[in-house]
Amino acid sequence: MGKISGKVRLGIALTLIMGLASCATQFRNHGYVPAPDELANIIVGKDTRETVSSIIGRPTASGILDASAWYYVESRFRHVGFLAPKEIEREVVTITFDGRDRVANIERFGLEDGQVIALSRRVTETSVVKISLLRQLLGNVGRIGQAFN
Repeated sequence: MGKISGKVRLGIALTLIMGLASCATQFRNHGYVPAPDELANIIVGKDTRETVSSIIGRPTASGILDASAWYYVESRFRHVGFLAPKEIEREVVTITFDGRDRVANIERFGLEDGQVIALSRRVTETSVVKISLLRQLLGNVGRIGQAFN
């Protein structure tokens, strides 16, 4: 067996280093949640949407139907190599408003409080039962004249 040249060793070493680096854990943060000391400046029953906006800023989401609540959402994801990202932390701050646009409640939720909810489920029902595509195509061959009547 011959000796391995220095360039080949360097190539193997770089390949191993790049392979190990690609498996390193990476973290990504998404969204914004106000700090507890900022939320402490909001007075329930006194502050309005405008004062809340000036204290902590506008939210990324609000109530869908009646806009009676503001939602601040922050998530942290872990990426490892080629695997799908996994959400490891989530925090949601909800500020609800009463009919006079004054703060009614402030709540904080974590990932452990959440539930998986299907927001939209679209299932296409088919009237074709146990008929293959080929059979459907060949079944229409004799009916060409019927289409023009």
